[in-house]
Amino acid sequence: MLSVQYKSIQEPVVRDTRDIWELRTDLKEQQQIQIDLLEQIRKYEQIVESYKQEQADSAEATLRDTLDELKKQAGLTEVTGPGVILTIEPLFELDLAGHSTYQLSPQLLIRTINELNSYGAEHISINDHRVINTTVIRDINGTTKIDGYNLNRFPITIQIIADDAEKLYNRIHASTLKDDFAIDSLNLSVTRPEQMVVVPAYEDTIRVKHMEPLNLEKEGNT
Repeated sequence: MLSVQYKSIQEPVVRDTRDIWELRTDLKEQQQIQIDLLEQIRKYEQIVESYKQEQADSAEATLRDTLDELKKQAGLTEVTGPGVILTIEPLFELDLAGHSTYQLSPQLLIRTINELNSYGAEHISINDHRVINTTVIRDINGTTKIDGYNLNRFPITIQIIADDAEKLYNRIHASTLKDDFAIDSLNLSVTRPEQMVVVPAYEDTIRVKHMEPLNLEKEGNT
């Protein structure tokens, strides 16, 4: 008790000697500080919401870009870019209907597409029919067809887009493709590299086999 009494004597209570006007002034200052803090909090909350919205928009834009790129790779969109155009014609004259006793064999056409791919071709169409991974080229009743479309009328054109059209052009000229066509009495010509070659989109339905939707409840979220 003596210790407490001694301490109270040594440290007397300091009384607030401000008058009513000073107290009001201080109160207003404190209120203004609170208002400023609330405004800063609202501003930062808006910034956070803005960041969240930007992230959501960015994710959506990324998904759209990914979808567009996948469609482009699958051949579902028209593509324009630098490339070359091949023209296939018989070495001899056609009849009045544009027919010839010579035919472009599916084997030669498939080998040509494989060669073009190895030369850097990115997108290919034959007579405005897009060539994709599921494209079928075969002989049906003596007529070469691509996905069911006849290739029995000449000239036959092959549109090709490549990242380096000049390199593609040079590799075609250095290859044996022209000789391969000449063996079948066909002439293969190639244009100089062009800046605006158009390869149309694949128009038919793509049928996917041996694939089914993933059941998340069954398979789990992993």
